[in-house]
Amino acid sequence: MSRWQMVECRRPSVQINMDRHDKEIIPGDVLPVVIIGNGPSGICLSYLLSGHTPYLSPGASHPNPLLHSKLREQPHLSLLEQDLEYLCEGLEGRSSNPVAVLFDSLLLPDSDFGLDHTSPLAWRYEPERAIPHLVLGKGPPGGAWHAMEGSMLTLSLANWMDLPGLKLKDWMREKRRNVRNDRATPAEIASYYQHYVSQMSLEENFACGTTVTSVTRRPGGDQEGAPPCWRVTGLQRREGEELGDGFAVSEEVPFSMLAHNVVLATGTHDIPARLGVEGESLPYVCHSFWELEAAISRGELDQSSDPVLVVGAGLTAADAVLATHHLNTPVYHAFRRSVNDPGLIFNQLPKLLYPEYHKVHQMMTRQQYQPDPPPRDHAQNLHDPSGPSSLPPLSSSTTSLSPSSYPGYLSFPLYRVAAFRPDRKCVLESDSGRRTVVQISKALVLIGAHPNLSFLGGDNGRALGVNPEEPITCRRNPIEADPFTNKVVAADGPGMYAMGPLVGENFVRFLKGGALAIASDLAKTLRDGGGDGLVDGKEVRGLDS
Repeated sequence: MSRWQMVECRRPSVQINMDRHDKEIIPGDVLPVVIIGNGPSGICLSYLLSGHTPYLSPGASHPNPLLHSKLREQPHLSLLEQDLEYLCEGLEGRSSNPVAVLFDSLLLPDSDFGLDHTSPLAWRYEPERAIPHLVLGKGPPGGAWHAMEGSMLTLSLANWMDLPGLKLKDWMREKRRNVRNDRATPAEIASYYQHYVSQMSLEENFACGTTVTSVTRRPGGDQEGAPPCWRVTGLQRREGEELGDGFAVSEEVPFSMLAHNVVLATGTHDIPARLGVEGESLPYVCHSFWELEAAISRGELDQSSDPVLVVGAGLTAADAVLATHHLNTPVYHAFRRSVNDPGLIFNQLPKLLYPEYHKVHQMMTRQQYQPDPPPRDHAQNLHDPSGPSSLPPLSSSTTSLSPSSYPGYLSFPLYRVAAFRPDRKCVLESDSGRRTVVQISKALVLIGAHPNLSFLGGDNGRALGVNPEEPITCRRNPIEADPFTNKVVAADGPGMYAMGPLVGENFVRFLKGGALAIASDLAKTLRDGGGDGLVDGKEVRGLDS
């Protein structure tokens, strides 16, 4: 019998065997670690906590001479036992988190330069180092990747999506599929992550079908004199009796457990961000790419449709532009930044590796809306919102005089949405205050998302952010965490960590660094004798009946 008794995770492609029990899941003892979120962040941390340990491989070298010299100082120590802050000194990379840069540099040396150096790390399975833990997730292992669009290519190169111990390319080669442009689809990535959990024998640590509803600090365990800990409560989805037609009735059973350490690894894709403008709740205004897909599948959009307005300048907005333009449906594209803003994601991507996004950036740059100058005697009305100008109809055959133009597309840099109207007209306002009215068929507001941290209290976890007055977001206001341990700075007590997008890491290649930081800190707690939250001289029981 596995350590944890939990729900079976099922998907057609991969069968993960887990025990099923019709009893409330209540641990007999305090769990050392509970991880909330079973995406790549939680999976990678589970791998490290299961006894898989990175060492410097004998005879290996690293292209960074300073880092190589530091690694050679104590080659007998695992990476989890070394001083991560010391190893991080002097390293530079595309992440603002130093341990993420370190681990990425060790797993994929010089990958930013297109080089394919062999990693100097050797992985050893040392079960005596394992720290019992439980990973909670609403769906199958892989998290939000199972909900992503299945045919478009991912932003990251295939090897950047790897988790330690199983190369994505090797796994895909077994499926006899060539990797286009060295990139994979979200459906393939989701399947890979789910297979990874099975391949690495991590299933016993995963409880799928679980929704956490509350995480609170307890002054002490259930036993007298026990140290403070965290109480995690929620609902676990169970399959009930089968009906005559072959379907099973599912039920949600409450669960409650105590944990010395809680890791927040939920990602940030739960709640779409909103503009907060008049008319945003009208039925033609959408906030997800999937609503566009549904409209396309219903045949609602074609070349004769009024334009679709895409709001936002991120990659999801770019995907929406591409999908709509592919249908020859006219597109208006409004965004707050300048096309030359260095913070714009398109200005950070190599053109050869991401030709489709480079095309969108070209469209944004070359096909900009140029309002006619107002008559001189009406210049005083330039900022008058009562008299906005109306844009002539845009069709898929509309072409400017420029030979490099993109028919049926028009961008509005440095514009924001002022209001949506019931007659499907949208008021756009430039940064100078000039307003323009456009007639549209549908609006897609794709400006990011917020995590669902309601289980932390009524403020959705705001108190944990870098700016406690603002909602938690990956880019603008991540959870404030110690850069070398990933401990949450403003937590109600010790033993709370955060990782992945919640701390600003939106790419799989870098979120693995958070797993290293947390696993290293937990291992240090053990070495220093502060093992109240990790071991107590006996095997920790999990979800006992």
